[in-house]
Amino acid sequence: MDTEIMTTLAKGLTIAIGGIGPAISIGLIGFKAMEGIGRNPEAAGKIFVPMLLGMAFAEAIAIYSLVVSFTL
Repeated sequence: MDTEIMTTLAKGLTIAIGGIGPAISIGLIGFKAMEGIGRNPEAAGKIFVPMLLGMAFAEAIAIYSLVVSFTL
C-alpha cells in the first residue's frame, strides 16, 4: 500500500479509537448524573460541577487523540 494511504488510515483509526472511550464515558457520566438528580433533586447543585469536570477530563482524552492524529 502507498504511504499516503497508510497515513490516512492511521489518522482515521487514531481518532476513531481515541474517541470511543471518551464518548462512552461522557455518556455514562451524564446518565449517572441525571439518575442521581432524578433520585435527589436537591443535590443537583452538588452533582453538576463534578459532572462537568468529569466530562471535561474525558473530553481531554479525545483531544489528545486528535493532536496525535495531526502529528502523524
